[in-house]
Amino acid sequence: MDSHVLTQAPATGRAEDGQAQPAQPGWTASAPSLAVGYVPRPETGQALDAALLPGSTTVLVPDRSGPGGRTWHDASGKTQLAVAAARSLWQGAAVELVIWLTATSRASVLSGYAEAAARTGVVTGGDPESVAARFIAWLRDTTRPWLVVFDDLTAGVDLDKRLWPSGANGRVLITTADPATVAGRPARLIPVGPFSRREALSYLLGTLTADLDQRQGAIDLVAELGNEPLALAQASAVIASSELTCHEYREHFVRRRDQAAAATRGAEAAISWMLSMDHAELLSPGTAQSVLVLAALLDGNGTPGTILTTAAARRYCAGATAGRGGQPAVDGLAALETSGLLSVDRERTPPVVRMSWPVQAAVRAAMPDGMLAGTALAAADAVLEAWPATDTEDGLSRGLRSCVDSLRGAAGRALWEGGCHLVLLRAGRSLDAARLTGPAVSYWRDLSAAAGQCLGQDHPAVFEINERLARAYLAAGRAADAISLLQWARQVRAARLGPDHPDTLDITRSLGLALVSAGRFGEAVAVLGEAAAVLGGAAAGGERSSGANSLPALSAREDLAAAHRAAGEFSAAIELYRATLADRERMQDPRHADTIAVRQKLGEAYLAAGQAKAAVGQFERVVSDRERVLGQEHLLTIAARGALGSAYHAAGRMASAVRLAERTRDEYVKALGPDHPDTLAACVNLAHAYYGAGRITDAAKLLKQTIERCEQSLPAFDPLIVAARSSLANIIGTGA
Repeated sequence: MDSHVLTQAPATGRAEDGQAQPAQPGWTASAPSLAVGYVPRPETGQALDAALLPGSTTVLVPDRSGPGGRTWHDASGKTQLAVAAARSLWQGAAVELVIWLTATSRASVLSGYAEAAARTGVVTGGDPESVAARFIAWLRDTTRPWLVVFDDLTAGVDLDKRLWPSGANGRVLITTADPATVAGRPARLIPVGPFSRREALSYLLGTLTADLDQRQGAIDLVAELGNEPLALAQASAVIASSELTCHEYREHFVRRRDQAAAATRGAEAAISWMLSMDHAELLSPGTAQSVLVLAALLDGNGTPGTILTTAAARRYCAGATAGRGGQPAVDGLAALETSGLLSVDRERTPPVVRMSWPVQAAVRAAMPDGMLAGTALAAADAVLEAWPATDTEDGLSRGLRSCVDSLRGAAGRALWEGGCHLVLLRAGRSLDAARLTGPAVSYWRDLSAAAGQCLGQDHPAVFEINERLARAYLAAGRAADAISLLQWARQVRAARLGPDHPDTLDITRSLGLALVSAGRFGEAVAVLGEAAAVLGGAAAGGERSSGANSLPALSAREDLAAAHRAAGEFSAAIELYRATLADRERMQDPRHADTIAVRQKLGEAYLAAGQAKAAVGQFERVVSDRERVLGQEHLLTIAARGALGSAYHAAGRMASAVRLAERTRDEYVKALGPDHPDTLAACVNLAHAYYGAGRITDAAKLLKQTIERCEQSLPAFDPLIVAARSSLANIIGTGA
């Protein structure tokens, strides 16, 4: 799924809040294009133009909702109206920034915000959750006019208030099939129904320009189709690519409608899609149906076109056209596009295939018994083949993940026959790589439940999925949830592979770190001590697993030292860090990244133990090494200077502490922006330095400002907010 960013900002300059102005990326990603033959809707779309005022939220919904969920009437042209409105505001300079988000999942919204923030240069650095929060904070405060579009907001998508933009200079536009998705939020709902008679006729005549004789009977056809946008699009596509007139198409339509089930009455597009399918089959026998059923199982909002041209897709389509040669997948796709069953956005790289949800649902329902499983497996194979070896968080990765979501909903148990299809694991790993921690936890948890139900708890795939879930919990900061899974995984691996196997030890270290995060320090020391002993050659029986001086052994010792430090056992931590530092200097290099990192941890242990002078010595060396290796402005160098400032503070060298704390704050603002968590933490540290230097008023003022920014961009009970409030209360003697 993609985000779409437009901006008319200058390429240089400063924003009013001290952040860099967005650069000029132009059309940096892609919303859906306007449909071929699109006509304005001055009669049925007029309310939208009047509603899109600064500070407003406008929601486009179907004018008719059927019982039990989405219906054919959902395809009333809401997205096309939104595209046209966004273009109008942009071209008329009413807005300077347009962000288009496909809102079918929390992951797609988060990654869309992250892309928008990066492409505009407003926010850099951090995981998608924090980037989205800071970008939305910027939208709230900026004086530049903007528009955010949530397209196809789907019921069940977890969009808390931190993901809803607001601001006096902003507009929010939502398209959704379910008005309940915006329940409780201040918004104006605008029902979108069929074209007016005049709009429908204008659209139909506008698409039939090659042979004017084909327009014969246009008025009667418009009436027969009930002015439905989707039915008109399909009908006009068939007529324009055939020798039919509007009158002749209407005769076919009436005949097919009379043969159809009563359930299709009042939904003209439920008939016209079947005529489009008949036409596509004439253009590309066999292949059109094969491509159609594949596309019907994927993401209708945007399937990367590369999926439908993979070897897996070609094999599936070739099965229906054995011996006919040619390029079956390409031919079938072209026939479906010509017949109005889907569209191909060629402005994108790679091209994106879009298909109306009601058509997808109709195709799925029409599949003969036995077809679904084979088609789902072919689609899954094609998605997996299209996935690049390395994830780059762009439109392709989002589109592939969304296709997997669609497949999971449509395929039932087909992707679990004989085991877990690899595309399910690939999608989860993509969420992990993108640091979409919340969506990753939800994904692996759902996959774990499905795997247990379909495969049984003893299947190897269940073990892998649960291990992935545990690591997702850790990445999301939910160590307590991870511990029981890691304990189980460790037990299983020890039984299958042995307690000293590298994979078992890897799980053991993860368990130990989870125990540290959960505050169970005694257990953590015991578990990590066991791993360090095995890796250091002290395993039972005297066998050396990797050797006391191997890099895995050194890493295990560092984990154990961290556990001792967390437990308040500073002497043990310092002893382990000093020994590891000496070994790394000898085995790697005094200025190797790992060596410098251990030296910084040793300094932190000294500082925690109250040995400020020793801590200063270590941090001064760290700053010197980082400046030489990474440069003055690298984030790790900035962090090292901040740590040195804290050590100066502890040592009573307040002038140096304030100087370094101010420099650290300023450099973080420049590199990451004022709302990044690292910047906010640096502000709190600077306030502490001011207080230590006797600058009480400056400390209180800075803490108040920092708390306000924290509340705008961090979760309500983030530890930094709690710490800042506590510090302010201590300074001013109130409960603030």
